[in-house]
Amino acid sequence: MPKLRVHCFTLSLDGYGAGPRQNLEHPLGVGGEALHGWMVPTRTFQQKVLGNSNGESGVDDDFTARGFAHVGAWILGRNMFGPIRGDWPDHAWKGWWGDNPPYHTPVFVLTHHERPSIHMEGGTTFHFVTDGIYAALQRATEAAGDLDVRLGGGVATVRQYLRAGLIDEMHVAISPVLLGSGEHLFGGLDGVALGYRCRQHVATAHAMHCTLTRRAP
Repeated sequence: MPKLRVHCFTLSLDGYGAGPRQNLEHPLGVGGEALHGWMVPTRTFQQKVLGNSNGESGVDDDFTARGFAHVGAWILGRNMFGPIRGDWPDHAWKGWWGDNPPYHTPVFVLTHHERPSIHMEGGTTFHFVTDGIYAALQRATEAAGDLDVRLGGGVATVRQYLRAGLIDEMHVAISPVLLGSGEHLFGGLDGVALGYRCRQHVATAHAMHCTLTRRAP
């Protein structure tokens, strides 16, 4: 049965998934880019996101590669799509990733403001969903067919789906950095009561990888 999955969601040692003051200059908040020091050098990230032919293999790369396997659609919060807040001033902004984003599937962006779909190179199409997380999941599941749906974030979006008990599997990478403030992922959420448990944990020189799964209700 298709799943809703989270992959490569990196947290600081103090539990933040993004730093403070996110903007165009700091997409992940101040200090947030340091979270992904484990992932950027991997072969999968270098090839699929940056279009390079090099990169490191190993456990960190294995976890990065899992996030792209068997995925037929994505869901993103609006902050993951871009820094613009409020109504769209125009349709010039088309994401952080250039003309050929790394998704290569339909991508459903949660927003309160309507916008026409954007067809990009490489098979990525951004659709903008204004009627909430359940509608986005239904549309993404239909688009994915027999494949899974990957939930890309950001923190607020993942928290909504966690609180609703809709995430079936979640890979969290704990990076050895402190952010001090920002967006906290698990604050105020009772993961045990929601049915989640840690099924796997693997340490590397750059991160602690934890895989959480949710038991059937």
